Formats: sequence, structure tokens, C-alpha cells
Amino acid sequence: MKKIIYLAVAFLVFSCGSSKNKRSTTAKNRTVTTRNGNTTRNTSPIISTKPIIQEKTEEKEELEATSKVSVTYSNVNAYIDSFKEVAKQNMQQYGIPASIILAQGILESGAGNGRLCKEANNHFGIKCHKEWNGPSITHDDDAAQECFRKYQDPADSYRDHSLFLTSRSRYNKLFELDKGDFKGWARGLKAAGYATDPKYPAKLIGIIERYELDQYDNEVLQRDKSKKDFIAQEDKSEYEPIVLYIIQQGDTLYSLSKKFNLSVEELKKINGLKDNTLAIGQKIKIK
Repeated sequence: MKKIIYLAVAFLVFSCGSSKNKRSTTAKNRTVTTRNGNTTRNTSPIISTKPIIQEKTEEKEELEATSKVSVTYSNVNAYIDSFKEVAKQNMQQYGIPASIILAQGILESGAGNGRLCKEANNHFGIKCHKEWNGPSITHDDDAAQECFRKYQDPADSYRDHSLFLTSRSRYNKLFELDKGDFKGWARGLKAAGYATDPKYPAKLIGIIERYELDQYDNEVLQRDKSKKDFIAQEDKSEYEPIVLYIIQQGDTLYSLSKKFNLSVEELKKINGLKDNTLAIGQKIKIK
């Protein structure tokens, strides 16, 4: 009888130990059911060998391309690469800074992603107006279903933009500005009524500075970017800013007086000059 009791106790202890082992290994094992209904146990731990990849997404910004368009830094750079040469050619032919042309194109077309640009090759949001006899497209803007110009080729849109600015007298003052003065051009466009958005100049200037579009102005003008003709500085007085002009070959006090609408005597007085002698690279004050 004692032997029977000992055997029963030993059996219970062995059973409990086996159950514990089963429970401890089951968590690490997985059961696989085959097509014939049999089950097999895979004793290998489940380990994922795929690396964890964190996708890096580009920051997006919205451009007012007649309607808001979301673009990325890459979108804008691709647009610049596509049209920088066209902008430079237009600058050479019509006198509009390439930086301004590109910035307006980027802003108005949504870097090529706006509807008018995609469907009508209209990169500058130019409306039909009375003189337009070419193809057109309707689009909601200030009013519903307004008439916008449609072009066969993007280069036609760029050319028409230049003709639009050069053929209207309200933009005449812009062409009196230095062609490297993109800030003056941006503010002048707003003052002449090109856009109603009060932030329009700041938007153009922001695009030009962010993507360094003024480098194309310097290429056309054959200027070294590190040696700009005009260096704007704030006067220490609170009344009037001072602009410094760097003397170029061929400059005289008389030619500068005509250029800046100042008399020779005023220039001499402002700069404390005793005679009319100027040296290349010399900086003189222009108020």
C-alpha cells in the first residue's frame, strides 16, 4: 500500500512539472496547421528581420496659385531648373529681373501644380482682358468662371508676362530701378496694382531669398554676387536711410547725377568731395 501511495505522489509531481514546462515553452513556440490537418510545432522564436524604416517627409507649404496649392521644396527646385533659362532670356530681352519672373511663376502657378498651369500653360494667372483673342479657360478667382489666357507652350506664357509688364504704362517706374534690385521690383509691382494681396511683395522676396533666385540676375548682369553694385545700409539717424554705390569703370559725377537725379554739387556735398575725381571700387553715398 505504501508503495502505491509513493507512486501516486511521484506521478502527480511529474505531471505538474510537465505542465509547467509546456506552459513555459508554449509562449515561445507556435503551432502550424498543415493542409492535411496535422499540426507541427515550430520551436524557433519569431524574430522580425525587417529593419524599421522611418520615412522622412518633406515640409510642405501653400502657394496662392489662383487657388491654394500645396508644394514641397523639391517641387519648387524642379520648377526652377525647368524655367530658369527662359527667365534669364526674358530678362535679357525685356529688362525684368529673372528672379522676379521666376518668383512670380512659382507663386502664381503653384510651382507648376496649379490648375491653370496644368491645363492652360498659364504660369502667371493672366486674365484674358479686352485685347486677348487667343484660346482661353474659365476659372474661379475674384469672381466665378473668369476668363484666363491659355497658351500652347509655357514659354509663350513667360513671353506674354513680359509683354504684359512692358506694354502698360503703370509699370514704367519699375524699369527705372536697377535690374538687380529685386526687392524694389517686388514692392513696385504691388504699388503699381499687379496684385491686391498686401503680402505680395513679402511673398516674392521670401521665395527669391529662400531659393537664391537673384543668382540668375547676377549671371545675366555679369555681376559677382559678393560685390553688389548697391549696398543698402541703415543710417544711424532715424530720419533717412543711406544707400552706398560702388563706382564702376566709366562712372563720373555727372553720369551719376543723371542716374540718381541729384546735382553734381549735391553728390560732392553728401560725400565731402573736394573735386570730381572718382576711383573704381570707391563707395559714395546716395540719399
